[in-house]
Amino acid sequence: MMITGSMCTGSVRYWAAALAAGRVFIDTGERHLPLRHSHHRYSICGPNGPQNLTVPLVGETANMATPMREVRISEHGNWRRLHWGALYSAYGRTPYFDHIAPELEPIIVGGHQTHLLELNTQLQQLIVDFMDLPIQFDAQCTMHNAHRPCGGDNFQSLFANPQSDIDLRGKIDGKRGDNLPITDVPYYQVWATRHGFVPRLSILDLLMNEGREGIFILRQMVKHC
Repeated sequence: MMITGSMCTGSVRYWAAALAAGRVFIDTGERHLPLRHSHHRYSICGPNGPQNLTVPLVGETANMATPMREVRISEHGNWRRLHWGALYSAYGRTPYFDHIAPELEPIIVGGHQTHLLELNTQLQQLIVDFMDLPIQFDAQCTMHNAHRPCGGDNFQSLFANPQSDIDLRGKIDGKRGDNLPITDVPYYQVWATRHGFVPRLSILDLLMNEGREGIFILRQMVKHC
């Protein structure tokens, strides 16, 4: 079992770990979200290279102590249209954009989510369904007894023993990266001829470029753990 915060799409590395774990508990009571910016940000790659997209939040985010389940989305700046425009520019030419767009656009552009957790959960479910990933997600308030060390040995034991668990809150998809034993396996990217392979992007990048075949990339990323 893997324990994490709620991610806005989550990176390819995050999903590789989740697939290996098979079961993920989302801590809905996690606080101080800006320290782990992927709660409301995700990275894509378009014609001009990598780009970070941010979902604006209500309130001062410099030291937000609000638990995740209470964090509200701000509609300031027409962010929904801007995000969709960036996604279309980045992935409109990819093999699977037309397949996923009819389900993704209503969540991002037409969504009426008021809370970040609601948005993240809808995106998470769409990714699981579209890629047919055998991952069980559960949401739960802060798990005070769940904190465990996150060393390489503990991470490896997660895959060797499905009954073990690992706390990756703040250990994956953070600003400073991670040192987890996950290999960044190259896959087809539509803009690779211009920018080369760009690792550690949002799972949306893998989904748009590889579709359901992306599950094989995720498995390769952790097969040596």
